[in-house]
Amino acid sequence: MKLDPVEVTPNGVSHRPVHSTGDSLHTARQDFVAQEVPVALVFNGISHAVMMASPCDLEDFALGFGLTEGLLASPEELYDVEERQVPEGIELHLQVSAECAWRLRERRRTLAGRTGCGLCGTDSLGQVRRELASVQTVQLTADAVIRAEQQLRDWQHMQQLTGATHAAAWVCLEGEILRVREDVGRHNALDKLVGSLTRSKVNASAGFFCITSRASFEMVQKAVAFGAGVLAAVSAPTALAIDLANSSNLALAGYVRNNRLVAYSFPERFRRDGTAFKT
Repeated sequence: MKLDPVEVTPNGVSHRPVHSTGDSLHTARQDFVAQEVPVALVFNGISHAVMMASPCDLEDFALGFGLTEGLLASPEELYDVEERQVPEGIELHLQVSAECAWRLRERRRTLAGRTGCGLCGTDSLGQVRRELASVQTVQLTADAVIRAEQQLRDWQHMQQLTGATHAAAWVCLEGEILRVREDVGRHNALDKLVGSLTRSKVNASAGFFCITSRASFEMVQKAVAFGAGVLAAVSAPTALAIDLANSSNLALAGYVRNNRLVAYSFPERFRRDGTAFKT
């Protein structure tokens, strides 16, 4: 549900004094800035990842990150999440199943990363591309994708205030945005959204993802891990992202802006005005 950004200051936003200069005019004022906090994900007492993130929707982040990174085999393996404020940042203590804890001991990884850098610290090339099931085919219209992109800014309350955050949206097949998560990191925003949708038991074939960033390989992999059939991005994908989309049956669109989009995989699934979308 959208909130009025004038009336509500979102979590993850702070105030700082700034000085503006231009056209011989100098002003001092308070401005909104995005918070960026080290967030450690601690599984059964063992730290497995540290990410720079916005300090909001962190339970969603814990679940979504665990699932999209392959640390949790299913949401049922996560029993509880406790948020602890520490001098260095935030610790998210995840209580997980014995099976999950055993897998994590076998596959130790520390993601001490820059903002939203989901592969920082991966210690094996074999950990980069995981074996994931192909997603279900989703058919929609190019107009629905474009409609979602045109609505998205109205849902980006942190971005409107700070100019420093990304968003990931879950959109129904008709193009209406249903849910949005924001973060200073594009990967984190998508992980938060995946966590929220998983908690709500949303059917992955009933909608699609719309993101405010480029469609990197890992953004595609996270979408596939959730089971989404379509990923639409405001910027371009990478070659590896396109290859993964094709091999995973995911329809990938980029440059969704100004009443246009570019289909990078399965263009026949983006119909327009009753006809197949032409690249």
